[in-house]
Amino acid sequence: MEKAIPIGKEPKNEPDISSIVPINRVTFADKIRSYLKKPFSFMIMLLVMLAALITVGSVAWVILHTFISGIPNLKPELFEWEYTPENLSMMPAIINTLFIAAVSLAIAVPIGVFAAIFMVEYAKSTNFLVKIVRMAAETLAGIPSIVYGIFGMLCFVYFFGWGESVLSGSLTMALMILPLVMRTTEEALKAVPDTFREGSYALGAGKLRTIFVIILPSAMSGIISGVILGLGRVVGETAALIFTAGSYSFVAGGFMEGGRTLAVHVYILASNGLYEDQAWAAAVVLILLVVVINGLAEFVGNKLKKEY
Repeated sequence: MEKAIPIGKEPKNEPDISSIVPINRVTFADKIRSYLKKPFSFMIMLLVMLAALITVGSVAWVILHTFISGIPNLKPELFEWEYTPENLSMMPAIINTLFIAAVSLAIAVPIGVFAAIFMVEYAKSTNFLVKIVRMAAETLAGIPSIVYGIFGMLCFVYFFGWGESVLSGSLTMALMILPLVMRTTEEALKAVPDTFREGSYALGAGKLRTIFVIILPSAMSGIISGVILGLGRVVGETAALIFTAGSYSFVAGGFMEGGRTLAVHVYILASNGLYEDQAWAAAVVLILLVVVINGLAEFVGNKLKKEY
């Protein structure tokens, strides 16, 4: 006698979908065959792939050459806390780099983000002030770094009397990365759908609450991308910081004291001509520092995005 099956427990004959292939999947061979039917499109595809390979190859070659030349010269004395002519330690330069980068971002990010919020959320695209701000940002983005260095030296070092200090270098770098942060934030805010704003307003939220609770968290990934780009420029800058933060080999003890960054440290060692091995070793640490900082910023950005 067969065992009775309770009602609602009947076996379900579900189809096996593990072997089903999507009908809209296009393989690489299919793409090549479709491009071969149109010679012009095929030529454009080859040019695009060639450009991508050249870009990746150039970056890989620079990093590989730097690592091959620098890793064998990494020695413990290069990481001692105090710099001396014997050890040529880069540790003070690493600390100064992190110090100046943190101060620069603390100045540039709030100003750039708030300026972008004004242009996207408050002012109309046809507003005359918006056009002036956008033109000023584009002009600042195209100025060479040596001009920023001369301006920072004349304004912050001599006019305000702050001398070669962390504050002078950080303000100069803040001016340099401000257009980058502002434009990337502006594009990130524009990418947020208007339905987010309309839904927030429909639920009774005000404009300020909508911006800080709905819009900014939704645009967080784009804002973090701009911050990462600005951070990379601060860490890798030399010309502007030589004139403003100085090239002192010790750790800056405060905002009004100067100190060389790691990029300036590499430049000084390489230009001396006697310490090329130490310069390559410092270049390796500089690349790793940029990678670690960018990775941490991306990790924080993803955490904030998931949280909101």
